[in-house]
Amino acid sequence: MARVVVDVMLKPEILDPEGRAIQGALTRLGLDGVSDVRQGKRFEIALDGEVSEERAETLNRLAAELLANPVIEDYRLRVEEGQ
Repeated sequence: MARVVVDVMLKPEILDPEGRAIQGALTRLGLDGVSDVRQGKRFEIALDGEVSEERAETLNRLAAELLANPVIEDYRLRVEEGQ
């Protein structure tokens, strides 16, 4: 069994209003020195079997087409075998 983790984040040049709101809340709740907060999404996909090169290519394509909006988001995909 393998687990594929896809982390999706807004590109650095894209304004992140939710991150700004969280930053303000952290400061109001007593955490000093918060210079920036960026929020994102995490997807965990459990797969039977191993992740072959062909399967990894399919996962990358699906992450780019379904899980992330490539216009405003970057994604990182990693495979954790034996989970």
